[in-house]
Amino acid sequence: MLKENLENILKRIQITAINCDGNAESVRLVAVTKTVPAHRVKDAIEAGATIFGESYVQEARDKIRELSAYAVSWHFIGTLQSNKAKYVVKLFDLIHSVDSVKLAMEINKQAEKIGKIQDILIQVNVAGEPQKSGISSVKTLEMLKAVSKFENISVKGLMTMPPYFNDPERARPFFKQLRQLRNKLQKELSDLSSAGHIRLDELSMGMTGDFEAAIHEGATLVRIGTAIFGERV
Repeated sequence: MLKENLENILKRIQITAINCDGNAESVRLVAVTKTVPAHRVKDAIEAGATIFGESYVQEARDKIRELSAYAVSWHFIGTLQSNKAKYVVKLFDLIHSVDSVKLAMEINKQAEKIGKIQDILIQVNVAGEPQKSGISSVKTLEMLKAVSKFENISVKGLMTMPPYFNDPERARPFFKQLRQLRNKLQKELSDLSSAGHIRLDELSMGMTGDFEAAIHEGATLVRIGTAIFGERV
């Protein structure tokens, strides 16, 4: 079942991407494996998944260690507190959920200690939901200017989590807002972008219920768990 689920999702991503820009490789799947045991992650690897998203440091550390023989990429997609940054920097290739200069500063500090340039995404709360993490759209430029001074961080793009809707079309305007914000920031940060620390090529948005709408609005990374592994217990 897992293999069939994964193949179905990959096919839907590919078809949607082709319909949008003609490039089947323009969108990558982040298979969300929080609470999924290592043996099922191994099955997903063998079925063709290459990027995995985790939200809890301790759980991820054990899983990554157990699956270290596999050449896959690990992304941290959960809420990150500064005191956990040192562990996340050691474990993950990309951090999706950086939402403050304070957190970015700590990530930079920990990355410098181990001689790493840590790739990150800036999490933006485009809907302004008080219960969700993420910097506001209007403060994103200011944050990026501050983060651009950190030598051991490379900003690859933006991430968002829209409000939950049963109808994916209702989420689409929030995906569009993130894309428009990215395009605006790219123009305003052209000098910083040329330095290499800020690229903003990636848009991490879209999950099981709305990823096709997200792809239509420019997503390059979609975070999908339930449609692959089933409901979490």
